[in-house]
Amino acid sequence: MAGFSFDRRIARAGELAQKHAPVSQLLRFYQELARFQKSACEALARSEDHSVTALLPHVPALLSVVRQAGSPALQQTAQELADLSREEWLELLSGGGQPDRQEQELSPEYAFFVHALLQPQAEYLASRTITPTDSSPPLCPFCNSKPQVGVLRPEGDGAKRSLICSLCSTEWNFRRVVCPSCGEENKDLLPVFIASEFDYVRVEACDTCHTYIKSIDLTKNGHAVPVVDELASVSLNLWAQENKYSKLSPNLFGV
Repeated sequence: MAGFSFDRRIARAGELAQKHAPVSQLLRFYQELARFQKSACEALARSEDHSVTALLPHVPALLSVVRQAGSPALQQTAQELADLSREEWLELLSGGGQPDRQEQELSPEYAFFVHALLQPQAEYLASRTITPTDSSPPLCPFCNSKPQVGVLRPEGDGAKRSLICSLCSTEWNFRRVVCPSCGEENKDLLPVFIASEFDYVRVEACDTCHTYIKSIDLTKNGHAVPVVDELASVSLNLWAQENKYSKLSPNLFGV
C-alpha cells in the first residue's frame, strides 16, 4: 500500500485497539494477520518463485494465527482447511485470484483465507511493477480488483481523492465527485455521511446504485492508516447497511 508499510499498519491497529474497545479484539486479530502477511511478503522478496505455489509453505502459519485469534467461524474453517491437499489449496488459490468468481463461489470464511494468502503476493508483485495511477478507472489499474477504501490527501486549498485496491494495495487517483461503482456524477445523488466518533472517516454513498465506500480524510487525521481505520470504523458500515447502502467491496473480514 503506497505509503503505508506493514509496520505502520501493525502499529496503527494497536493504537486503535486501545482507543476503541468494541473493535479491540478484531484489531488485535488484524495485527497478528498483518504480521503474518509481512512475513509472507518478505519471503516472496527473497524467493525466485513468485507464483501461487510459493504461498503454500505459509498456509500452516496462517492457520495457526486464526486458531489463536480468529472468530469461532474462522477457527472452524481453519480445521476444515487443514485437511486440504496441496492440489486442493492450489485450486482454491487459483480460483480466488478472480474477485468476482471468489464472491460467487466461496463462503465468507473460505474467502478470508484465500484473500489473506493472496494479498501479500499481489502487493509484492504490484510493488515491482510501474502502474499508471493518474487516470480514474473504477477498478485497480494493476489487478482489476475493486477498491477497498478511499483516501483524501491535501491538495492546494482542498483535498484530492484516491482509491486503494482491496487485493494488491495499489493506490490510484480517482475523481472526487463521482461514484466508483456506477459512475454517477450528480453531487445531489452522492451524499456523504460523517459520525462524530470518526470525524475523519467519510461514508461516501450513491443514491443511484445504493453502494458506498468509506474514505479516510488524511487532511483531518494525518496519523490514519486507511485499511486499518476503515476496519476500526465498522460501526459506520452497520449504519450504512441500515440505511439500505451496500458496501462496494467488503474488507478482508467480510464487512
